[in-house]
Formats: sequence, C-alpha cells, structure tokens
Amino acid sequence: MLDSKLTVLQAVAHHGTVTAAAAALHYTPSAVSYRLRQLADELGVELVAQAGRGIQLTTAARTVLRYAEVLRAQAERAYAELAAASDEPSGPFTLCGFSTAATHLLPAAAAALRDRYPHVRVRVIEAEPTRCFDLLLAGDADLALVISTAGTPPTADERFAQQPLLDDPLDLVVADQHHLTHQPLVTLADAANEPWILGRPGSTYHHLVLNACMAAGFTPNIAHYADEWDTGTALVAHGFGIILVPRLARLHEWPVVRIPLRGEPAPARRILAATRRGRHDHPVVATALSTITATATALLPSP
Repeated sequence: MLDSKLTVLQAVAHHGTVTAAAAALHYTPSAVSYRLRQLADELGVELVAQAGRGIQLTTAARTVLRYAEVLRAQAERAYAELAAASDEPSGPFTLCGFSTAATHLLPAAAAALRDRYPHVRVRVIEAEPTRCFDLLLAGDADLALVISTAGTPPTADERFAQQPLLDDPLDLVVADQHHLTHQPLVTLADAANEPWILGRPGSTYHHLVLNACMAAGFTPNIAHYADEWDTGTALVAHGFGIILVPRLARLHEWPVVRIPLRGEPAPARRILAATRRGRHDHPVVATALSTITATATALLPSP
C-alpha cells in the first residue's frame, strides 16, 4: 500500500547515498534516482540537493519522510488487522537474524509457522543485525532477531518496533587445565590479563566482547581473531587464549571448560525482536515470537 517511491526516499535517507540505497533495495542507482525525480515532480518540491560529490536531503524531503513513516506504520497495522481477520493468512513471510539466532531459534519458529499457516510461504535469512534492519526497511523481511550495536537504529527509531526478547549470558571458555577453573566464583575482571580471542574488528561479536571487557574495567589483550565459535574453541583448547561465548551457542567436544561469570557486570547480550512499526500485532509475527521465546527458554538452562 505504501508507494514504492516513498520507500526509495526512506532508503536513501537511511543509507545516505543513492548507491547504498540501490544495493539495499536491489535496484540500480539510476532506478533509484529516477524514482526520486518522479516523487519530486509529483509533489512539486526538490527532494535532494548536491553536496560536493554526494547529495543531501532537503527540508522538504525531511517533511515527506515524517509523513511516510506514519503512512507506513498505518499500512502495516492494516496488514496486521486483515491477517488477524482471516481464517488462513497467506503470502510470503521472512524471518532473519544473526548467526546464533538463525541456527538455534529461527528454524523452530519457521517450522511452527509452516505447520500452523500452510498458506504462508516461510523463508529464513541469516544476516548481521545492521543487514537485518536493511531487510526490514526494504520490505524483504518481516521479523528480525538482532543484537543492539552501535551500528543499529536506536529503539526509539520511529520506523521500527523493537522489543527485548531475552538476555543471553556470555560464558567464559578456557582450557580444561586453566587456573580459573579452580576458582569457586569467576568475574570478567579475573580474566583481564589473559590473551583473548575475538571476532574480526567491525563484527558484532568483536564489539560485544570489547564493550563487556571495558565495562569490567580493562581492555582485552587480543591475541587471535576467530568469527566461528568452533574456531575460537579450538584455539582455546590448544592453549592460545580464552573467549566469551553466548550460552545459546553450542560447542563441539573440545577439552575446554565453560565458566558462568559472576559479579557485576555479568556480561550478556540482549536479543531484540524487530519489525516494521505497526507490524508487531500481525498474528504470524505473534506465533513466531511465541515459538522463539519457548525455544530460547528450553535452550538457556544454567550450565
């Protein structure tokens, strides 16, 4: 129901350039520019202005965006109300989420949707949190499981409805003969002088661990980089350092010990469920969230 030209304007505002907006929407840059010109002609205003080698949105464009966000939320509420009134919701429905969520939470939700709504075509996409918001904004995803990072929209962003879903504690993983395994209580600060294994710079996991360590009063000595839990655990098992691993993540059988951390701050990652604003009351969204919550509860007993 929302004019695609307004969606293009929202994407340009979100990404900052025509090229980035085109990539997110699966358009060519010329197609994005053409739709912007169409919208400007229909409204009789200038929407973009040259700024050096790039563009900037005009005051008129910012006004249009405010109303576009209201219109989109109303359209999403209409979709949700129509789906709730239907005996058999139908059409595509896409779930997306970061790697752990895509592995341990989204498959069960997708199966529940497939069984309850046989006319709904369910799809799952694994994606980093920032990409998940791009998918929501482009209309390519309906529900996202994300971790709040510096690169993701704030919870007050009017384009999205974000709700806390669960806290996933971060456990310390050390070699099975490590001295910390003999302590009755271990805090994150107890590991301040250890060699650390983190995800690559710029990744969600890298920011998560770095922020947790800094909150505990130290900057980690990064010895190695590993994006996969199995890779990091293998390095730990061979004595190359220690890692923080979310409790939802399942590890292979390496000679390591998983230590739940105590004290304040006890690190955890907060997992949020995000939709486009107005869509959170959709019955398919509600079913997916109910299944995800139940699955997470079953997977998060104390170690």
